[in-house]
Amino acid sequence: MKPLIAITLTLIFGGAMLTMTTSSIEPSINNAKGTHHSDKGGYINTAADFTEETAILPLLMRYATEKRVDAEPEQMQPIIELTSKQLMELPSDQDMVIRLGHSSIFMQLDGKKWLIDPVFSERASPFSFIGPKRFHPTPISLKDLPEIDGVLISHDHYDHLDKATIKHLASTSTQFIVPLGVDKHLLRWGVAANKVQSLDWWESFNLGSTKITAMPTQHFSGRGIFDKNETLWASYVIESQQNKIYFSGDSGYFAGFKEIGDRFGPFTLTMVETGAYDADWPTIHMTPEQSLQAHIDLRGETMMPIHNGTFDLAFHSWYEPLERIVKLANDTDVKLATPMMGQGLTLKNNQLNTSQLSTTEYWWRTETQREMALAL
Repeated sequence: MKPLIAITLTLIFGGAMLTMTTSSIEPSINNAKGTHHSDKGGYINTAADFTEETAILPLLMRYATEKRVDAEPEQMQPIIELTSKQLMELPSDQDMVIRLGHSSIFMQLDGKKWLIDPVFSERASPFSFIGPKRFHPTPISLKDLPEIDGVLISHDHYDHLDKATIKHLASTSTQFIVPLGVDKHLLRWGVAANKVQSLDWWESFNLGSTKITAMPTQHFSGRGIFDKNETLWASYVIESQQNKIYFSGDSGYFAGFKEIGDRFGPFTLTMVETGAYDADWPTIHMTPEQSLQAHIDLRGETMMPIHNGTFDLAFHSWYEPLERIVKLANDTDVKLATPMMGQGLTLKNNQLNTSQLSTTEYWWRTETQREMALAL
């Protein structure tokens, strides 16, 4: 059983668990037309079936009384360590995607280096001593990163927007692309105003030959108790000269995935949230079944499940999202990539190197479990 203060802080600051208050922002009168801007400021979800999550006390009772099974790994997870030299020497004629943990991604696109939702801190929390703690180290340290050309931020929750990481990158020439309102955090942390580009949904920004377009998603925002939905949340369509990639950020399942797929698909790779789901917050995170359907709606060629494997942000076992999505993909003939943290996926000419698909490796299982699975 977790101490009550730790439970409360996790619920408030853990990103996935920030569901204790009903938004103070009333829906816009134009809500039926699809606007996500509120007349009273801030942003709203517009799906007809969207429901606000409340009831912190029942959640606290669950944390205090519900038996957790394998909330975190019993042994150190395998990762592939990276060096700055390796990343600097990646072939310039190929795009590369490397998962760093949770929803943190390194990409090389058109020869430029990118990070998505980089979280290098030990905890997804405003505090260094309490809050969701990472299961594994990052494959490369923050200080060892090569020069980063661009950073994408999906929203301002602590497991996606990390103050220490941003402050480190603020002293570099990095260009930041964020949803509306998130720029205020970066400016406060020392990022120069000319290095921050904020986007509304459907707006685009080009960095070199790579085009970034902010897309709708169904979630919420806030880094404290009193700033809920003051900043926008987004997914991204990422178009290099050779490939189209989709990054979901955090989202419940909604009709927007099909609209994005119809307008921008097909995608060489979709990176889709698959983790931190629960019956108590069904409209802001997806079950694995919904994540797979989102990938299909998006017209993705290969799916990489993200938002799992690094932090304990829900009630399910830490490996459950990966086990479930692998089975679903196998049952439906969907191409799935589940790389170890630090393992690269090569994309060239709208094709992913299929020899790198690692669905049979089951890196999240123990060695005995992997041997048993391979013997079946």
